[in-house]
Parts: sequence; C-alpha cells; structure tokens
Amino acid sequence: MVFNSLTFVVFFACVLVLHNLPLGWTTKKANLLVASYLFYAAWNPPFVVLLWISTVVDWWAAKKLVSAEHPHARRSWMLLSVVVNLGMLGYFKYGGFLMENFSALMASLGVMYQPPKLDIVLPVGISFYTFATLSYTLDIYLRRAKPASSFLDYALFVTFFPHLVAGPIMRPTELVPQFAHERRATAQQLQFGLALMVLGLFQKIVLADAFLAPAAEAVYDGHGAAGALDAWMGTLAFSGQIFCDFAGYSTTAIGAAMCLGFAMPDNFRFPYAAVGFSDFWRRWHITLSAWLRDYLYIPLGGNRHGASRTYFALMATMLLGGLWHGASWTFVVWGGLHGLYLAVERMLRTRFAGYTPGPFAFFLLGLLTYALVNITWVFFRAKTFTGAWTMLRGMFGFNADATPILQTADLAMVALIVGGIVAAHWLMRSRTLEAMVARQHPVPLTAALGLMAFAVVAAQGAGNAFIYFQF
Repeated sequence: MVFNSLTFVVFFACVLVLHNLPLGWTTKKANLLVASYLFYAAWNPPFVVLLWISTVVDWWAAKKLVSAEHPHARRSWMLLSVVVNLGMLGYFKYGGFLMENFSALMASLGVMYQPPKLDIVLPVGISFYTFATLSYTLDIYLRRAKPASSFLDYALFVTFFPHLVAGPIMRPTELVPQFAHERRATAQQLQFGLALMVLGLFQKIVLADAFLAPAAEAVYDGHGAAGALDAWMGTLAFSGQIFCDFAGYSTTAIGAAMCLGFAMPDNFRFPYAAVGFSDFWRRWHITLSAWLRDYLYIPLGGNRHGASRTYFALMATMLLGGLWHGASWTFVVWGGLHGLYLAVERMLRTRFAGYTPGPFAFFLLGLLTYALVNITWVFFRAKTFTGAWTMLRGMFGFNADATPILQTADLAMVALIVGGIVAAHWLMRSRTLEAMVARQHPVPLTAALGLMAFAVVAAQGAGNAFIYFQF
C-alpha cells in the first residue's frame, strides 16, 4: 500500500477512528499491529512471514543475550540475529547480483558457468526493517539498551506502518518507550500531522511525479546521447525528483505518526543547502547516516586510530552504504564517490584549519557541493555504466553529435522548480519547519495547504511507488 493512493486514505481514516475510540491501550496497540501487517501485506502477503521471522528471532536473541553469562554465549546469540537478518537481506536483495558476478568471474577465467534463473522478488522495505531490527540486538549486545518488556511493543516497533517500508530508520530506544503509555494526538498535533501529510504528498505526487520525473526520464531513458544542457537539466530534474520523492515519503510518515500521537525523527534537513559533504550527510537521509556511523563507521575505527584508518573507515562505510541502496555496481560507485568527497574534505579541513569562509565564499562552497552531489546522482540514476559515462560526457560537452531532448518549456519548468527547491533550502538552512510555521498567520498557511491539497488531487494518477521502496 502506498501513501499516494485512495486505498491508503481509507485505510488511514479507519486507523485514526479505531485509535481514538474509548478502548484499552493494549487493544489499541494490537489494532495498530494488525493494521501495520495489513499495510505491508497489501504488496505481497507471503512476505509478512519474513517480518515474523525477523521479529521472533531478534526478540528471543535479545532475551538470551541478557540472560547469558558467558561472553561466548552472548556473542553467539548476537551472531544468530545478524546472520538471520543479513541472510534474508542477502538472499532476497543480493542473490541475483552475486550469481551474475560469480558467472562473470568464471567467464573471465575461461569457465563457462550458467547460473540458474532465481527470479527472486525483492520484499518491499527489507533494507529498512532489517536495519531497524538489527539495531535492537546490537544495542543490547553492546549494553546500550535494555530489551523491550512487552513482545507486543517490540512487534509494533518492527512493523509500525509509517516507518516500515522506507523509514525513517527508527531505533528501539526512540519508539518502544512511546508504547509504554497511551498516546493520542492533541488537536494541534493532529492539525500539524495532517499538514505534514499534505506537504509530503504534494512533494511526491505533484513535484516529483508530475513535473520532474518526465524530464529526468526523457534524458536518462531516451535512446540518444544528451548534450550539455540536456544532461545537466535532466540530472538536476532527478536531483529534485529524488529529494521530493524520498523527503515526501518521510514527511508523510512523520505526519501520519504524529496524527496517532507518536514522534518520529527528522530524516531530511534541507540538504541542498549543505556546505561540504559531512554537512550533506547530516542533512540527507539522516537516520541512515546515523545508523551507518554508529554500527559501521565507529566499529571500523572511526577517527580514533589515525588518518589512514579514518579514511579506510570512511570509504568502507560509504561503499557499503552505496551497496545498501541497490544490488548494482553503479550504486557502489555512487557511495564510493561520496566516500572520496568526504576523504578529500577531511584532508582540506586539516590543511586549512582555522580558515573561515566569508558569506560569498560560503555560498560558492555550497553551490560546489550541490554540483558535485549532482555528479554522483548520475550513477544513482543511470541503469548501466555505459549510460552513466554517456551522461557524464554530455555534462562536460563531449557528446558532439547530441540532438536536443528537452523542449524549452521543459527546461524552464525544471529550472523554476529545482531553483525554487534549492532557494528554499538555503532560506531554511538554519531554521526548522515547525518554527517557520509557528511565525506565520494561519490564513495564508491554510490557503497554501488548500492549494497543495487541490494540486495533489488534480495530479493524482496511478499512484507511482516511492523510489526508495526498491531499496
């Protein structure tokens, strides 16, 4: 079930009604659990079994971790959780990828091996809920958290429908304590939550799908090579599309949770106003960045063991972060480029320690950051290295035989929308949406939300799935 569908509107209305009936808190949590399973089962009911397996294994592994006295026993229970979760993720997400690469390796050695056709269907959101459940047992193993006292609370944490399939990636310590006592949205929370849902759906349906996706698809999925203008504008269109699509999902999810009385962390903080790549990753997909930092970068040594170890940890984290996004070498290159950017930035900060850029230089560094981020988006969007290389050649003016792809109206639309997104990010760079809304008069805010809601209804089409569902 996708947020941008009439089915979800009916589903969410029913959930809200049930949640506000005069029922016991345990009954309400059970209702939310059943609703979350129905939400997930709307895609492919058999895959609910994977949720059950992950939930039960991690619940019992955590219990045994606490009661185990010998370090070897504790490590064994922790490894059981890691192997089961990463095993399911590896099979469903990377099984075909590994077989293809093994076959290519054998062919390079002169051995012709034809792997069996697996036809593996990727369960929606498996990367997201796998990371969420892994954090539970890892935090308990590292003695950073205690196990949940109620199986119902833990099962609801795993399956809570707002964050289940595309984040934000919640930690048990963030959500499980909220299930201890009855949660019910105040009138103000309900209003703000619904406003966030309208804003998120506007970003997804109107900006990402209706306006920006056609331009990105025309450039990236067309048959001809793109010239410099088309290549840059198509990539800028995708940069706006991927932000509006994913931030739109996160905003809708946070709003839906707020309507039920629950708080979820921000996942985006105006990333296209980032100055530098450490700043970018503090603003883009914040919950994934924090997860990779805490469970990968720091265990690999972080910045505690000298420069060489730090650069290794940075690059390894970003390469694996790229692979997390998709079973393709293009995603690995995308992550590797971000790792390279972070390493170079770290070297420059060390070399020019104490340098403070002025306002104009600060702005230019921000534009450079955005331009380099767009270079990485080429590998994220292109389906093959050939396609990525052709696009990069076009961006730097080397596709001499290119013919125009985008019409003047398309170019103007992309420039207006993406320019507006970047300008809004710079305007809000050091602010929060909540603080900005609090300072506005309710009449223009209501009018703006009404216009966005009208645009959502007018542009509503086939209910395209969010891009990050494939991850």
